[in-house]
Amino acid sequence: MGDFGSSLQIAAGGLHAQSARMRVIAENLANADSAGKTPGEDPYRRRIPTFNAVFNRELDAFNVKVGRMQLDQSEFKTRFEPGHPAADAQGFVKYPNVDSLIELADMREAQRTYEANLNVIRSSRTMFGQTLDILRG
Repeated sequence: MGDFGSSLQIAAGGLHAQSARMRVIAENLANADSAGKTPGEDPYRRRIPTFNAVFNRELDAFNVKVGRMQLDQSEFKTRFEPGHPAADAQGFVKYPNVDSLIELADMREAQRTYEANLNVIRSSRTMFGQTLDILRG
């Protein structure tokens, strides 16, 4: 099961990484319009997942691992809303630095990568089953 097992473990690592990425993107989207509660309070800051390539001696291959979460240091968005409880003296409210279009594009890319890893697992299982059928015959 050597090569089949290796491909399964590598693809499973990819599934885990893309699943974590999709969770972070979903969190970003859920907080895209979350302003602070008081004047001057910073709103939600966009999170960016990182990944590391880790060499697995047993597999003799690199595997992807979820790394540290990074915070996007870009500027917050501001809107003129003088009646808002978080409005500053000039009437501006800070909103998260989340761009929904970017998040949706990232989500689509993560979904495609997840599906590609899932297809590797399916193909490996099929080939393993066919190999067993050949050996039995």
